[in-house]
Amino acid sequence: MKKLILLLISFVLAGCSLFGIQSEDSPVYGLMEEDDDIEIRHYFPYLTAQTEDAGDYESASNLSFLRLFDYINGKNQSRETIAMTAPVLQEQAGNKIEMTAPVFQEQSGNKWIMRFVLPVQYTTISTAPKPSDPNVKLVEIPDKKVAVLQFSGFLSDSAITEKKAELTAWLKNKKIKPLSDARSAGYNPPWTIPFLRRNEIHIDIE
Repeated sequence: MKKLILLLISFVLAGCSLFGIQSEDSPVYGLMEEDDDIEIRHYFPYLTAQTEDAGDYESASNLSFLRLFDYINGKNQSRETIAMTAPVLQEQAGNKIEMTAPVFQEQSGNKWIMRFVLPVQYTTISTAPKPSDPNVKLVEIPDKKVAVLQFSGFLSDSAITEKKAELTAWLKNKKIKPLSDARSAGYNPPWTIPFLRRNEIHIDIE
């Protein structure tokens, strides 16, 4: 199962190289403040496909990724043709949606929520292909301010916990009020050299 997940990620993120170069679209934001590896960003609205699974971080991630991958690769109710800007595995039927980065993930109780950011031409739920799987939901993300901590290495459960604590402490020291739990953002395929990987922790703020 792990090998299948890695293979799918490899195809989906084929625009990224061994050296961590990213070619996928990302949500648009303005940089408001920078302090070493921490940034304050103003994100403009964007649309996501979202799903959730219970269990440990790795098993929930695998299930969620496959479900969202199916959605962007044709398991939706649209018949429109969408131009590709990054390679994906293709099927004959349905709509193929380009992959964007990052992939967001956060914990909610005993469940993990994963989100794929949809390409910029999808501005509202009504403009995006409707999922065929009832476990996949389209969610509009409004504009907001976000504190972001960037780091390299593997995006593991332990790394997320450590970096979440680091960003939370920075916000407390700056007397900035958090408005959300932390979520992770991953940008790179599995073959990227660990110290060149781009990972982030995001927390919405006032």
